[in-house]
Amino acid sequence: MKRSWNTLSQSSNGMYAVQDFERAAYRLVTEQVLYAADRGSKVAYHLVEAHLEDFAAALQPLGIRLQRNAQHRYLVALPAHAEGTPVTLEETLLLLVLRQRYDEAFRQGRIEEHGEVVAELPEVQEAYQALAGRAMPEVGALRQLGRALRRWGVCRLVESEGDDPQPFHLLVRPAIVEIVGEQWLQRLDQHNADDADEGDDAAAEDDDAAA
Repeated sequence: MKRSWNTLSQSSNGMYAVQDFERAAYRLVTEQVLYAADRGSKVAYHLVEAHLEDFAAALQPLGIRLQRNAQHRYLVALPAHAEGTPVTLEETLLLLVLRQRYDEAFRQGRIEEHGEVVAELPEVQEAYQALAGRAMPEVGALRQLGRALRRWGVCRLVESEGDDPQPFHLLVRPAIVEIVGEQWLQRLDQHNADDADEGDDAAAEDDDAAA
Protein backbone atom coordinates (compact mmCIF):
# COMPACT_ATOMS: atom_id res chain seq x y z
CA MET A 1 0.00 0.00 0.00
CA LYS A 2 1.59 3.22 -1.11
CA ARG A 3 1.93 6.17 1.18
CA SER A 4 0.19 9.36 0.09
CA TRP A 5 2.17 12.13 -1.56
CA ASN A 6 1.25 14.32 1.40
CA THR A 7 2.78 11.83 3.83
CA LEU A 8 5.95 11.58 1.77
CA SER A 9 6.18 15.36 1.50
CA GLN A 10 5.90 15.75 5.26
CA SER A 11 8.54 13.09 5.87
CA SER A 12 10.99 14.92 3.59
CA ASN A 13 11.23 17.82 6.09
CA GLY A 14 10.33 20.40 3.50
CA MET A 15 12.68 19.14 0.79
CA TYR A 16 9.82 18.04 -1.49
CA ALA A 17 6.29 19.37 -1.93
CA VAL A 18 3.27 17.30 -2.90
CA GLN A 19 3.51 18.79 -6.38
CA ASP A 20 7.03 17.39 -6.79
CA PHE A 21 5.74 13.84 -6.31
CA GLU A 22 2.80 14.45 -8.63
CA ARG A 23 5.04 15.89 -11.36
CA ALA A 24 7.52 13.01 -11.07
CA ALA A 25 4.73 10.44 -11.38
CA TYR A 26 3.29 12.28 -14.39
CA ARG A 27 6.69 12.37 -16.07
CA LEU A 28 7.10 8.63 -15.62
CA VAL A 29 3.78 8.04 -17.33
CA THR A 30 4.32 10.50 -20.20
CA GLU A 31 8.10 10.28 -20.78
CA GLN A 32 8.52 6.60 -19.83
CA VAL A 33 12.23 6.95 -18.97
CA LEU A 34 14.06 9.17 -16.47
CA TYR A 35 17.86 9.29 -16.67
CA ALA A 36 19.98 10.48 -13.77
CA ALA A 37 22.52 11.86 -16.25
CA ASP A 38 20.01 14.20 -17.93
CA ARG A 39 19.95 17.70 -16.51
CA GLY A 40 16.22 18.02 -17.06
CA SER A 41 15.25 14.80 -15.30
CA LYS A 42 17.87 14.16 -12.62
CA VAL A 43 15.84 15.80 -9.83
CA ALA A 44 12.79 13.70 -10.66
CA TYR A 45 15.01 10.62 -11.01
CA HIS A 46 16.46 11.01 -7.50
CA LEU A 47 13.01 11.66 -6.05
CA VAL A 48 11.57 8.48 -7.58
CA GLU A 49 14.65 6.43 -6.73
CA ALA A 50 14.38 7.44 -3.08
CA HIS A 51 10.70 6.38 -2.99
CA LEU A 52 10.75 3.59 -5.54
CA GLU A 53 8.19 1.32 -3.85
CA ASP A 54 5.72 4.17 -3.39
CA PHE A 55 5.92 5.20 -7.05
CA ALA A 56 5.71 1.57 -8.18
CA ALA A 57 2.55 1.15 -6.10
CA ALA A 58 1.08 4.36 -7.54
CA LEU A 59 1.66 3.23 -11.14
CA GLN A 60 0.58 -0.38 -10.67
CA PRO A 61 -3.21 0.31 -10.89
CA LEU A 62 -2.54 1.97 -14.26
CA GLY A 63 -1.01 -1.23 -15.58
CA ILE A 64 2.50 0.26 -15.50
CA ARG A 65 5.51 -1.57 -14.08
CA LEU A 66 8.39 0.53 -12.74
CA GLN A 67 11.96 -0.70 -13.17
CA ARG A 68 15.29 0.77 -12.05
CA ASN A 69 18.59 0.09 -13.77
CA ALA A 70 21.22 0.75 -11.11
CA GLN A 71 24.18 0.27 -13.45
CA HIS A 72 23.23 2.93 -15.99
CA ARG A 73 21.05 4.87 -13.57
CA TYR A 74 17.70 5.20 -15.24
CA LEU A 75 14.08 4.45 -14.38
CA VAL A 76 11.66 3.06 -16.93
CA ALA A 77 7.88 2.80 -16.75
CA LEU A 78 6.72 -0.18 -18.79
CA PRO A 79 3.01 -0.28 -19.72
CA ALA A 80 1.43 -3.70 -19.83
CA HIS A 81 -0.93 -2.55 -22.59
CA ALA A 82 0.46 -0.28 -25.30
CA GLU A 83 -1.83 -1.15 -28.18
CA GLY A 84 -3.24 2.35 -28.28
CA THR A 85 0.13 4.04 -28.81
CA PRO A 86 0.27 5.22 -32.44
CA VAL A 87 3.52 4.10 -34.07
CA THR A 88 4.33 4.38 -37.76
CA LEU A 89 6.08 1.67 -39.73
CA GLU A 90 9.07 3.98 -40.20
CA GLU A 91 9.37 4.50 -36.43
CA THR A 92 9.04 0.77 -35.78
CA LEU A 93 11.76 -0.10 -38.30
CA LEU A 94 14.20 2.50 -36.98
CA LEU A 95 13.61 1.42 -33.38
CA LEU A 96 14.35 -2.20 -34.28
CA VAL A 97 17.48 -1.18 -36.19
CA LEU A 98 18.74 0.89 -33.26
CA ARG A 99 18.08 -2.02 -30.89
CA GLN A 100 20.12 -4.25 -33.19
CA ARG A 101 22.98 -1.71 -33.27
CA TYR A 102 22.87 -1.43 -29.47
CA ASP A 103 23.05 -5.19 -29.01
CA GLU A 104 25.95 -5.45 -31.45
CA ALA A 105 27.90 -2.66 -29.74
CA PHE A 106 27.23 -4.26 -26.35
CA ARG A 107 28.66 -7.57 -27.54
CA GLN A 108 31.76 -5.77 -28.81
CA GLY A 109 32.19 -3.71 -25.64
CA ARG A 110 31.63 -0.39 -27.44
CA ILE A 111 29.46 1.17 -24.74
CA GLU A 112 29.90 4.86 -24.00
CA GLU A 113 29.44 6.64 -20.70
CA HIS A 114 26.01 6.14 -19.10
CA GLY A 115 25.51 2.99 -21.18
CA GLU A 116 24.93 4.77 -24.48
CA VAL A 117 25.99 3.68 -27.97
CA VAL A 118 26.89 5.96 -30.88
CA ALA A 119 25.24 4.72 -34.09
CA GLU A 120 27.04 6.04 -37.16
CA LEU A 121 24.81 6.70 -40.17
CA PRO A 122 26.65 4.30 -42.55
CA GLU A 123 26.20 1.38 -40.15
CA VAL A 124 22.59 2.35 -39.51
CA GLN A 125 22.03 2.43 -43.27
CA GLU A 126 23.54 -1.03 -43.70
CA ALA A 127 21.56 -2.49 -40.79
CA TYR A 128 18.35 -0.85 -42.02
CA GLN A 129 18.74 -2.43 -45.47
CA ALA A 130 19.47 -5.85 -43.96
CA LEU A 131 16.57 -5.77 -41.49
CA ALA A 132 13.89 -3.93 -43.42
CA GLY A 133 14.79 -4.97 -46.96
CA ARG A 134 14.43 -1.38 -48.05
CA ALA A 135 16.53 1.78 -48.25
CA MET A 136 16.95 3.90 -45.13
CA PRO A 137 14.94 7.15 -45.18
CA GLU A 138 16.66 10.23 -46.56
CA VAL A 139 18.66 12.35 -44.12
CA GLY A 140 15.89 14.89 -43.57
CA ALA A 141 13.28 12.22 -42.82
CA LEU A 142 15.76 10.32 -40.65
CA ARG A 143 16.45 13.46 -38.65
CA GLN A 144 12.73 13.87 -37.97
CA LEU A 145 12.42 10.22 -36.98
CA GLY A 146 15.38 10.51 -34.60
CA ARG A 147 13.80 13.48 -32.90
CA ALA A 148 10.46 11.69 -32.66
CA LEU A 149 12.03 8.66 -30.97
CA ARG A 150 13.15 10.80 -28.04
CA ARG A 151 9.64 10.38 -26.62
CA TRP A 152 10.45 6.78 -25.68
CA GLY A 153 13.77 7.67 -24.09
CA VAL A 154 15.68 5.34 -26.41
CA CYS A 155 17.54 7.73 -28.70
CA ARG A 156 19.10 11.17 -28.92
CA LEU A 157 20.08 13.00 -32.08
CA VAL A 158 23.49 14.69 -31.78
CA GLU A 159 24.45 17.26 -34.39
CA SER A 160 27.94 16.82 -35.87
CA GLU A 161 30.65 19.44 -35.52
CA GLY A 162 33.59 20.57 -37.63
CA ASP A 163 34.46 18.64 -40.75
CA ASP A 164 32.53 15.48 -39.84
CA PRO A 165 30.98 14.23 -43.11
CA GLN A 166 27.91 12.99 -41.22
CA PRO A 167 25.30 15.68 -40.50
CA PHE A 168 24.42 14.05 -37.17
CA HIS A 169 24.82 10.91 -35.10
CA LEU A 170 22.19 8.81 -33.35
CA LEU A 171 22.96 8.15 -29.72
CA VAL A 172 21.16 4.98 -28.64
CA ARG A 173 20.25 5.00 -24.97
CA PRO A 174 20.30 1.94 -22.67
CA ALA A 175 16.56 1.84 -21.90
CA ILE A 176 16.05 0.60 -25.46
CA VAL A 177 16.77 -2.89 -24.05
CA GLU A 178 13.60 -2.79 -21.93
CA ILE A 179 11.40 -0.84 -24.29
CA VAL A 180 12.09 -2.34 -27.72
CA GLY A 181 11.45 -6.04 -27.33
CA GLU A 182 9.04 -8.71 -28.48
CA GLN A 183 6.17 -6.22 -28.52
CA TRP A 184 7.88 -4.24 -31.27
CA LEU A 185 8.39 -7.34 -33.39
CA GLN A 186 4.65 -7.92 -33.02
CA ARG A 187 4.04 -4.34 -34.16
CA LEU A 188 6.20 -4.99 -37.22
CA ASP A 189 4.30 -8.19 -37.99
CA GLN A 190 1.04 -6.24 -37.74
CA HIS A 191 2.34 -3.52 -40.07
CA ASN A 192 3.39 -6.19 -42.58
CA ALA A 193 0.01 -7.88 -42.30
CA ASP A 194 -1.76 -4.56 -42.87
CA ASP A 195 0.40 -3.88 -45.92
CA ALA A 196 -0.41 -7.34 -47.29
CA ASP A 197 -4.14 -6.77 -46.76
CA GLU A 198 -3.94 -3.42 -48.57
CA GLY A 199 -2.14 -5.14 -51.44
CA ASP A 200 -4.86 -7.81 -51.63
CA ASP A 201 -7.58 -5.15 -51.58
CA ALA A 202 -5.86 -3.24 -54.37
CA ALA A 203 -5.54 -6.40 -56.46
CA ALA A 204 -9.23 -7.20 -55.91
CA GLU A 205 -10.21 -3.70 -57.00
CA ASP A 206 -8.12 -4.10 -60.17
CA ASP A 207 -9.82 -7.42 -60.89
CA ASP A 208 -13.24 -5.83 -60.41
CA ALA A 209 -12.31 -2.99 -62.69
CA ALA A 210 -11.08 -5.40 -65.37
CA ALA A 211 -14.31 -7.40 -65.11
